[in-house]
Amino acid sequence: MKASVCELPNDWTDNPAMIQALKDHVKENNTRLLLLPEMPFYRWVTGTGTPDARTWQNAVASHDKWISRLEMFDVPIIAGTRPVMENGVCKNIGFVWTREAGEQPVHEKYYLPDEEGFWEASWYAMGNGRFDVFETSGIKIGFLICTELWFTQHARDYAKAGIHLLLCPRATPAGSSETWLAGGRAGAWISGAYCLSSNFNGPNTKEMDFGGTAWVTEPDGGTVLGKTSGRSLFLTRDIDLQAAEDAKKTYPRYVKE
Repeated sequence: MKASVCELPNDWTDNPAMIQALKDHVKENNTRLLLLPEMPFYRWVTGTGTPDARTWQNAVASHDKWISRLEMFDVPIIAGTRPVMENGVCKNIGFVWTREAGEQPVHEKYYLPDEEGFWEASWYAMGNGRFDVFETSGIKIGFLICTELWFTQHARDYAKAGIHLLLCPRATPAGSSETWLAGGRAGAWISGAYCLSSNFNGPNTKEMDFGGTAWVTEPDGGTVLGKTSGRSLFLTRDIDLQAAEDAKKTYPRYVKE
């Protein structure tokens, strides 16, 4: 199967040319799974340290609208995260959308930073602490959303659960891209799964830009199969589900605890 990752400005949904470029890429590459950045369908709301209920509600509504339109990309499986408000509680939830079933919530982001440009713990609540596996069309998927990538015990648990894809939608700053890529390599190696990550690029706050650099890393060693750049915003690679199955039998995944 072919999977695609991307780096996008956080106002990309207001740019028809950018939308068309992404549509063209996934069509030309016969993409089966597309990963979008973290909360991709509204400007990055947690860039300010002053939470605002109306802004959050606007972000929720924008994600509702865009998720209802995902059919336009003509991709069977699309994943990302989205803001929600349930019983007055704000959360950031990883979702998988499929042609057959539509949007399905998979994982609530649990580990939340709270610092300049990323005041997430100030804006929304920690998730339920569950790191469940989602399966569609024979593909087993696990989420580690951005900061969660650094809590590697969950990658180990995902290995034992037999995932094929470790999805890491991000919103991370310029200057840290190589550190995050190292995390993606480690996540792939620990989980024995392909690690896919998409990110924003361009401005975040007046003081901070996003870092771009989407990637795909392979399951047995974490070799980087490709990464995006400011001149090449989209990346598609072949994913061999059997390679992820086989990786579970090799070091360090086979080591008993």
